Amino acid sequence: MKVLVPVKRVVDYNIKPRVAADGRGVETQGVKMSMNPFDEIALEEALRLREKGHASEVIAVTIGPQVAQDVLRTTMAMGADRAILISTDVDCEPRVVANLLKAVVEKEQPGLISMGKQAIDDDMNATGQMLAAKLGWPQGTFASQIDIADGHATVTREVDGGTETLALTLPAVITADLRLNEPRYASLPNIMKARKKPLETLEAASLGVDLTPHLTVVKVAEPPQRTAGIIVETVDELVQKLKTEAKVI
Repeated sequence: MKVLVPVKRVVDYNIKPRVAADGRGVETQGVKMSMNPFDEIALEEALRLREKGHASEVIAVTIGPQVAQDVLRTTMAMGADRAILISTDVDCEPRVVANLLKAVVEKEQPGLISMGKQAIDDDMNATGQMLAAKLGWPQGTFASQIDIADGHATVTREVDGGTETLALTLPAVITADLRLNEPRYASLPNIMKARKKPLETLEAASLGVDLTPHLTVVKVAEPPQRTAGIIVETVDELVQKLKTEAKVI
């Protein structure tokens, strides 16, 4: 069974994002970029499935400009067998990403798609669900545990107030939540080996997908500055401030 792992190149989670000068997005020039953390968890799970003998090949795929090859090299340093770059300079929204991934799925015929539940840049949380719908595959979102046996996947998923267990017939789409695993670090020898692993480039325009965005970002702004908190001496003073200043009671 092949496992396809879509990953996204985002501003590193340790970096505080800054609004771009044009006010239409987040500044990415000269900013450290890395693999989306949820996608990293999804990749780790795919690698563990291969180690358990449930998968024969792990294929990473990303969509973006040529510089996005760096996250694919990272996936291969972690253990992915090969990688695919869908090359485009268009900032693709989830609908377009799902259509592009569908074209790759039809080409590669994986038995499982393991991907992050959302990207930390736009927090859309939509691509996995859209892809499953377009493929007509079962889906398990927000997965915190995955077990594979006899052509089926048992997925424990995070829901409001607890967990839910699903039984999925493969092929399926599974999106990873934080509790699924702890991703491994790429060792220096594996980083060197990753340079020699195959990385295929596909032009997005060649996949027959309309890349025209349907969403327009009107404005991106910093959140308003928060005032410092204060310490009150008595309950009566607290109630008074909630009434007169916060005006919440």
